[in-house]
Amino acid sequence: MKVMVLIRATEDMENGVMPSEQVLTEMTAFNEKLVNAGIMIGGEGLHPSAKGARVKFEGKKTTVVDGPFAETKELIAGYWIWQVESMQEAIDWVRQVPNPHGEHSEIEIRQVFSPEDFGDEFTEEARAKDAELRARTEG
Repeated sequence: MKVMVLIRATEDMENGVMPSEQVLTEMTAFNEKLVNAGIMIGGEGLHPSAKGARVKFEGKKTTVVDGPFAETKELIAGYWIWQVESMQEAIDWVRQVPNPHGEHSEIEIRQVFSPEDFGDEFTEEARAKDAELRARTEG
């Protein structure tokens, strides 16, 4: 199963405080463990929401709202994409994520949809197109 692991932002992250050498070293070592275990597909950190934008939809109308956004605890600071055998395996890995400063933080794990999850509505034609697009993005 493929999961997205979402790292929630903290006030420091939203204020643009860059990670220390210790944090970067520990996270790099953890990422290496993930790669060596064959589960890490990708992952990145995100700039603060002040550098972002949201696009809101109302029917055909769109509205752009520039960051920063309120409610830091609801914002994402980074993510990983992992291929794991089960949700429990993902949880077990997340429990090993370094938290060098011992501050409050939160990580959310969400299963990524696979073509099989969509049932008959995802026609053979749509599945073939999806497979083609995935091959093009991976190539």
